Amino acid sequence: MKNQIFYICLLLILLNTTMASAQLTVDADIRARFEYRHGFGNLFPDNADPASFVVQRSRLNIGYTEQRLKLFLSVQDVSTWGDTRQILSNDGNDSFALFQAWAQVYMDEKWSIKAGRQVISYDNQRIFGGLDWAMQGRFHDAALIKYKDDGFIADFGFAFNQQNISSEGTAFNILGAFTYKTMQYAYLKKKWENASASFLFLNNGFQKFDIINNPDGTFNRQTTGTYFEFPIESIKFSGSAYYQFGKAAADIDLSAYQFSLEGSYKPNKTLYALGFELLSGTDQNGDNKNKSFFPLYGTNHKFNGFMDYFYVGNHANNVGLNDLYAKMVFSTGEKSSFLLKGHYFAANADLSNGADKYLGTELDVVFNQKLMKGVTLNLGYSHMFAAESMSLIKGGRPYDNTNNWAWAQLSIKPNLITWDNKKTILQN
Repeated sequence: MKNQIFYICLLLILLNTTMASAQLTVDADIRARFEYRHGFGNLFPDNADPASFVVQRSRLNIGYTEQRLKLFLSVQDVSTWGDTRQILSNDGNDSFALFQAWAQVYMDEKWSIKAGRQVISYDNQRIFGGLDWAMQGRFHDAALIKYKDDGFIADFGFAFNQQNISSEGTAFNILGAFTYKTMQYAYLKKKWENASASFLFLNNGFQKFDIINNPDGTFNRQTTGTYFEFPIESIKFSGSAYYQFGKAAADIDLSAYQFSLEGSYKPNKTLYALGFELLSGTDQNGDNKNKSFFPLYGTNHKFNGFMDYFYVGNHANNVGLNDLYAKMVFSTGEKSSFLLKGHYFAANADLSNGADKYLGTELDVVFNQKLMKGVTLNLGYSHMFAAESMSLIKGGRPYDNTNNWAWAQLSIKPNLITWDNKKTILQN
């Protein structure tokens, strides 16, 4: 309750700001999604029932801008319909949270400092992304030094994480998939008329413990590479190449790579695209170092199939992936579109006992309909046609059961208030 009071007080302070050059916006983000899961994220086991549920995100975004200052606050509740018993005096599932809270101070027209809890997202969101598909999203507690001038940007990011205030030591005991203790990165990007290229160098430090679980310094993982876009006549190409090195764990060396290339063509209102992505892996028969690339803090749901069999909380330190895909997006009306996408999956590294590297084929279908301003309906269906070798990377589960997933999502994102130059406008 104290947190809610704090956010309300902060909102009132912003609403009463009287600076003539300031602007205030208040937006809502209400999203409800029904899902039917029968093999989502993993092969469906024998003698099990499919899962169904509705999950909802209720988010309030407050943005404030004046000549040399930007503030942004975002609070949200993420819950499953029915997870809180009716007529309780409080929300027992502790689903209310601070999603973003940052300030950006402009030193001059080119340089600024941005600090606080924030989304960090670049390029196609493969390494850094907001993960907006997940209701809770992804944020970083970080400080950024930013430069922007004439089609060129440079960001330098820094983070140091602790689980609480302490008078002794800096042990970081919060465990999770690639939850870092320290982070430093440099991101550079140059835009031309029809092309762009970026460069990223990222270092993550993770807490290390000795054999009796005492803190023993950190081990570090580095990721560096590029993302690019350029046209050749009517075909637009985009791609990336990254290399990871350092440590996969405290005592395990890492050497891994990622490479992708996509070509797209859009005559009239229909988009056609063909592409592939290679993510290196470690042989199941044994290897002298870890060769498994992991895309870290990106929006991984948008890659390698919507059924999330790869790199969405899984497939770390595994055999990698070769993903060949084709997609088509076409208009079905003035405010609607239809996506059809197919993936051919194969292991990048060798499977045990010389098994076939082919893992399976996935088909994704998504329909999008804009109902009115700020309101969108999305319908989706995906089917995984798993090969026998898929069992070798999914815990031995049977590959020949039906594996499919269906969902329906309603997104409502209205602008509630726009305040500019002492004028307040309420949006219907």
